[in-house]
Amino acid sequence: MREKGTLTHLGSRDTTYKTDYDPSLLESFDNRHPDHDFFVKLNCPEFTSLCPITGQPDFACLTICYVPDQKLVESKSLKLYLFSFRNHGDFHEDCVNVIMNDLVRLLSPKYLEVTGRFLPRGGISIDPYCNYGKPGTRWEQVAWERLSGHDLNPERVDNR
Repeated sequence: MREKGTLTHLGSRDTTYKTDYDPSLLESFDNRHPDHDFFVKLNCPEFTSLCPITGQPDFACLTICYVPDQKLVESKSLKLYLFSFRNHGDFHEDCVNVIMNDLVRLLSPKYLEVTGRFLPRGGISIDPYCNYGKPGTRWEQVAWERLSGHDLNPERVDNR
């Protein structure tokens, strides 16, 4: 078994679930395959936050995808971090951008994107998308192409 190094959440039996936004919960570990590109997709179907105006809960399925450089996000720390949005009041669009920015700061990935599929309130569902490509690399162009072509063939929304 490998040492867990600086990871403090993984394997801990004393897990505390913070309910106020806390980016310090995020942890990373070294990429053991930095010599080639690969895509990591994290599905987070139980994301919750609060409407900053009404205080009503918002529910979403988040998808976080990235191409790592030197670091990967530790999944338990990501779970705890996302849970910390539970009492955080922010608009849907802000939530996905805050998550993207926090992960970019933590990982400095080659590429990263965050999609939120929020359940409707008032008859409207909102699906914000944001992405990042490392400046000065081919991933910067990939980010632009994915953003400019995003949702050209939108899903049929009849199950939310």
